[in-house]
Amino acid sequence: MYRILHDTKFDFIKWWRHAAALTAAFILIGLSSFLFKGGVNYSIEFTGGTLVQLRFAQPPDPSELRATVGEAEITQFGNDTEYTLRLQGSETIAQQASAAEGVAKEVEAKLRAKYGDGFTIVRTEAVGPKVGAELARGAVIAMLLASLVTLIYLAFRFEWRFGLAAVISTAHDVLITLAFIKLFHIEVSLTVVAAILTLLGYSGNDTIIIFDRVRENLKKARKEPLYDTLNRSINETLPRSVLTHVTTLAATIALLIFAGEVLRPFSLVMTFGIFVATFSSIYVASPVLLYIERKFPRKDLQGRGSHVSASQARAESEADSPRPIRGAKTPAGR
Repeated sequence: MYRILHDTKFDFIKWWRHAAALTAAFILIGLSSFLFKGGVNYSIEFTGGTLVQLRFAQPPDPSELRATVGEAEITQFGNDTEYTLRLQGSETIAQQASAAEGVAKEVEAKLRAKYGDGFTIVRTEAVGPKVGAELARGAVIAMLLASLVTLIYLAFRFEWRFGLAAVISTAHDVLITLAFIKLFHIEVSLTVVAAILTLLGYSGNDTIIIFDRVRENLKKARKEPLYDTLNRSINETLPRSVLTHVTTLAATIALLIFAGEVLRPFSLVMTFGIFVATFSSIYVASPVLLYIERKFPRKDLQGRGSHVSASQARAESEADSPRPIRGAKTPAGR
């Protein structure tokens, strides 16, 4: 693999406009769905309530099951003999706050009266409203702290320009992952929050690998435009990136196929996150760093700021100006 991808010279940064348009469209579609299809599908871990997973000896009639348990959200869980009941009404949550197991026992009594011993309770989850609010607050704080620690680490490891570019890339990853969760109606539970936090670390690590190579190449070739340095650094880390992403993707796909319904949201988000991390480290973090260097050039690197501006201007002019007609004489060739 290293020999196949050795000494590549792909111009990755050249396509940043197309990549930005693609990711902006996906995020816009996903976030706009909040306006038309409601908010995020939170699990009872955040909203409070009771979840009961049932396994029947014979496939039940969903309408009869719904009539038996009353106001509950019934979802088929895997095959046609397993179902989950989610009770998240205001009365249920109030009852849950006063008696931790009262709702689950009441549901079990109704099911026993209808189905007798024809079912088993696989698991029961009961979360009060205060606990759900604390878990939601803790999840938000955890994601904010992860971004802050990334910014501080990169600011000390490299400098503030690299840290800012990495945090913007991380914010992109969170937004596009939320859009993915909303579009595919994935239930947001603690395992999904764990997947998002894992994605933040995974994406940050991928960005750090590229930025570390950029820093080394900046010391080796001080007069090289940053546009070329970024492209060279991405190409030099390409073999390592491909091997890492392929092996991680194999693990997440194995979870997606064999881990069952409980871990399926986690594996879905992580599988999507691998592609997002690869995309953002190349087409978000690197172009943002290029833009920051253009706006705030470093004067201490022998005119590096002017080289950055010239390379960026050259890239923009090549992308916007029409190509010369083959065979036409240029002023230099007359």
